[in-house]
Amino acid sequence: MKKILLLTATVSILLSSCVSKKEFADLEARHKETKDLLNSATVKLNACLEEKASSSARAEALQDQVQDLRKANSDLKENNQSLIQNTRDMTVLTTKGAENLEKSLESMKEKDLKITRLQDALNKKDSVTLAIVSSLKKAVGIDDPDIEINVEKGVVFISIADKLLFKSGSYNVTSKAKEVLAKVAKVVNSKPDFECMVEGHTDNVPYKKGDVLLDNWDLSVKRSTSIIRVLQDLGVNPQQLIAAGRSSYVPLVENDTPANRATNRRTRIVVLPKIDQFYDMIEKEMKTLSAEGK
Repeated sequence: MKKILLLTATVSILLSSCVSKKEFADLEARHKETKDLLNSATVKLNACLEEKASSSARAEALQDQVQDLRKANSDLKENNQSLIQNTRDMTVLTTKGAENLEKSLESMKEKDLKITRLQDALNKKDSVTLAIVSSLKKAVGIDDPDIEINVEKGVVFISIADKLLFKSGSYNVTSKAKEVLAKVAKVVNSKPDFECMVEGHTDNVPYKKGDVLLDNWDLSVKRSTSIIRVLQDLGVNPQQLIAAGRSSYVPLVENDTPANRATNRRTRIVVLPKIDQFYDMIEKEMKTLSAEGK
């Protein structure tokens, strides 16, 4: 472009010295027109160069996308081959194997149904608990504030104040206690598949009689075994019975008054059913509640 401008200037100088003013003006006009065309061509050239660069960038991006698509396609082919192979492996199952699988699925469905029914029953915990407690109290025939029967998380608890069972500081069962325990034995005997744990609880006053018992641990366990022997004499299967002592470490209230200490001195009989028996008990009580509601 510099050469063209130099040539044009040279021609202009030469012509100006040997042509008329009119001819010079025409030449000058053509020169300006040529410059304008040159400038316009330069602008278009720059635009073309920019468009070329943009097109090159787009082409590179498209090339990358094509490569990504090819890789994705290759991965899909591999996954498809894997799925085809898995399908072939599954078809290898024998008829007997398929039948066993079907039986297993049916068994799982039955178990799921039982679990669902159990959960539905447990969702009505408050009304069911009340019904079971009422049923047990009717069976025992007891309506005494010193005897408490309730259900917590599928476990039946029968709590008896020690004043009905023992004299203070003693582990010898009273004659009146045997009447109460006979009614408890009736409940335990009605559930031969249940386990029955007898827990002895004391207050925090140290045991100081100085006989074979050393402390409240010994006293709580000894009271438990004394009650277990009475239950066994009343016909309860000893295989169902478990002796346990908790000493003073699971109080119901603070041991700060004589009344509170009397509350903490207690024997708790824990009836531990298997889940099937507990479910049957809940289902039976729910049917009873439903019948009574009608």
